Amino acid sequence: MQKHFNTSGPVVPSDHYCIDPMQRLDWEEVQVLIERHKYFVLHAPRQTGKTSTLLAMMEVLNGSGDYNALYVNIEGAQTAREDADKGMTVVCETIAAAARTYGIEPRLQAIADQLLSIRQPSGALTQLLTEWAQLSPKPIVLMLDEVDTLIGDTLISLLRQIRAGYAQRPRAFPQSIILCGVRDVRDYRIQNPHKETITGGSAFNIKAKSLRMGNFTLEEVQKLYQQHTDITGQVFEAGVFPELWADSMGQPWLVNALGNELTWEDKSARDRSSPITLERYHAARDRLIRSRATHLDQLANQLKERRVHAVVSAMLAGDSLIANIQDDDLQYVEDLGLITTRPQIAISNRIYQEIIPRELTWQLQASISEQQAWYLTPERRLDMGKLLTNFQQFFRENSDVWLQGVPYKEAGPHLILQAFLQRIVNGGGRIHREYALGRKRTDLLLEWPLDEAKGFYGEVQRVVIELKILRGSLDKMIAEGVVQAAEYARQCGAEEVHLVIFNRDPQISWDEKIWHQAHTDGGLPVDVWGA
Repeated sequence: MQKHFNTSGPVVPSDHYCIDPMQRLDWEEVQVLIERHKYFVLHAPRQTGKTSTLLAMMEVLNGSGDYNALYVNIEGAQTAREDADKGMTVVCETIAAAARTYGIEPRLQAIADQLLSIRQPSGALTQLLTEWAQLSPKPIVLMLDEVDTLIGDTLISLLRQIRAGYAQRPRAFPQSIILCGVRDVRDYRIQNPHKETITGGSAFNIKAKSLRMGNFTLEEVQKLYQQHTDITGQVFEAGVFPELWADSMGQPWLVNALGNELTWEDKSARDRSSPITLERYHAARDRLIRSRATHLDQLANQLKERRVHAVVSAMLAGDSLIANIQDDDLQYVEDLGLITTRPQIAISNRIYQEIIPRELTWQLQASISEQQAWYLTPERRLDMGKLLTNFQQFFRENSDVWLQGVPYKEAGPHLILQAFLQRIVNGGGRIHREYALGRKRTDLLLEWPLDEAKGFYGEVQRVVIELKILRGSLDKMIAEGVVQAAEYARQCGAEEVHLVIFNRDPQISWDEKIWHQAHTDGGLPVDVWGA
């Protein structure tokens, strides 16, 4: 079977193009932590290669002859929820089954069965690990994956039973235990039956360190794609990689999913003598965004979390009220892989920037009756004056109802306009979004090809639309916004510039909110719209 880009499950080097998992983390640091009998955390966003790396670590550690290392996925205990006895039963049985499957310690199954039959599961895990360590001729390194999927008392019991045996290591307990998941243990928020919140840090205060796996570097992305070229002879145009990097910022699933779209889902590219052009890349990117693949569905689910909502809604609205956002929430959302915090707080990559508003507004888009053809001139240009005039009326008639249904109400006006625009440009143009916390605005770049046959390789209409929520003086906001929008347009090479200012004051009538003014900045026309 020919190698291919992997989009699901752990990497199998014989089947998949891959970066050596052991290069994905500081292996020297991991070895030192294990040698020093430390318990620590390894966390990474979903589908970044964490499981592949843990399996590779197990193989290397066991291959050294110095340890009995075991990887165990305990996600199955999630179904126990608050039933700690049921949850610990699943955890013990899963550890024993994994030890048998990987040939580490087949006798552990009988020990687990006996312990679970004669004692409460609330202490069975501690005893199981104790008896295993006493039985094992080598120190044990135990990697527990998906720990943060456990809930309530089940998670508390797991953490406390591990802590209970900590002082007996390595003679009578694993020398090193690595907790693995999406989040750091400090971000666990566990509510017991008495509605008291216990943090993971307090329940597991023996943690020595937290290690986080990052994305691919640009060099690793190019190396991964070069493996396809080396095996098949199919080349990628040089212009593909800057776009691929900006779209993914090295997020491993996105990098592999784009590779799969380019080299397999695009059936014409299965002819390996045909090069992967930038035009093909853009088409593959658009298909991936529209696909709502599993990874992107998980992203949509994360947007419903309270802590994610607090951060992302402020970013979508261009809110400058960073003081109202908890540092822990920022760190949590960064750990999920949704944002970066350096050099500024921003959505992680261009595909996430595109996906987030689409996911939040897809129901709105489906209910909008506007048609693309209504806004095309005889030269096939988008008539932006007509489009934004109609949006003003649309917003006037629908915003009161729609703003109640938009999940991110703080950014509601921005999302409604983006849904309106997306409905118009779908199947023809593109909308690039730029927003970051503290910018006090959202910038949109609309690209519309004027020649259907040539697409984006022909002449392209480029339009900048800057969105703002009115706070303070309208005249001051117009003056600042005109300059900002014109500056962004010059950076993008856009010839049309629009500034849309939303007035959320319920005391102001719609007749006062709806207006249009023409301005210029350095000779560049800027149309300003009130809504």
